Amino acid sequence: MLTKKNIQANRINLAYLSKGEDYDNIIILIHGNVSSCIFWDEIIDELGKKNWILAPDLRGYGDTEALPIDATKGVRDWSEDIKNFVDALGIKSKFHIVGWSLGGGVAMQYVIDYPEDISTLTLISPVSPYGFGGTKGIQGEKCNESFSGTGGGTANPIFVQRLRDNDKSEDDNNSPKSVMNNFYFKPPFKVDKAREDKFVQGMLKMKIEDDYYPGNYEDCVVWPYTAPGDKGINNTLAPKYFNLTSITEIDKKPPILWVRGKDDQIVSDNSFFDLGTLGKLGFIPNWPGDEVYPSQPMVSQTREIFNQYKANGGIYKEIVFEKCGHSPHIEKQEEFLEVFSEFIEK
Repeated sequence: MLTKKNIQANRINLAYLSKGEDYDNIIILIHGNVSSCIFWDEIIDELGKKNWILAPDLRGYGDTEALPIDATKGVRDWSEDIKNFVDALGIKSKFHIVGWSLGGGVAMQYVIDYPEDISTLTLISPVSPYGFGGTKGIQGEKCNESFSGTGGGTANPIFVQRLRDNDKSEDDNNSPKSVMNNFYFKPPFKVDKAREDKFVQGMLKMKIEDDYYPGNYEDCVVWPYTAPGDKGINNTLAPKYFNLTSITEIDKKPPILWVRGKDDQIVSDNSFFDLGTLGKLGFIPNWPGDEVYPSQPMVSQTREIFNQYKANGGIYKEIVFEKCGHSPHIEKQEEFLEVFSEFIEK
């Protein structure tokens, strides 16, 4: 049985799951968007048999104190919270950091700012180092000066309302449970009912307002006519504020394990959550075409940055799981644990 704990980490009261605190080898797990630390449940249980596992709820999620998110800092509100969490726990030794999706961005930002803390970096279906949406080509060229099609205005309003309504049903494709089962995982994969209920509850604990999810936005004259605001979760990933390409330049380069599902529909070179893709498919009218606003090649951008990381003296390994969506640590749990355990033991 995993129990939630709380700790005052400088400016914020953080909730977290923990196991194995008698062990010296420390692993910090950082969850993704529209989720919480409960999505690590069985990973914590398994890894906690030999390691001290720490899995916090990020601000805006789960049971952590809700403090506003300044999107103009990119994901640094969260990476600074993690640093304060580490300090509050009195951790002086290096640790392994693992980030899933948005949490991958937080983990990369942490490594950029505090590389001396880190033994290894593991990224599960991570956001591109150029952010989410609004860029083209493997060099991350911005589609336009407005960074249109990124930020708080890109969230599906029906999905946002369903979150706000605490909707636990599966009667609509836009319900949180449906989105999880159709996009977090590759159908027909599902977790068991009890675990599914826990996961949905974890999604529904996310704070829904401009300071949190999805964030504010501005109208703009460039397709698709929405540009990032300055606060809230989705704006942190807008390329206007988010750029992690400097990870290639850090002096102390931890080994990187990059794990992804081959059939990921959220982070891919043709993401179903990228407005460029949705425009091309006809879901958003007046799409200006591939030259102006193509799908963001998220995976190819990430690989290009990691190849630069390698050229500058770092090492990385890419693992792709077949018949797997956005959540390899859940969908392919045994295989993930085998790959990850071997990686951190090297």
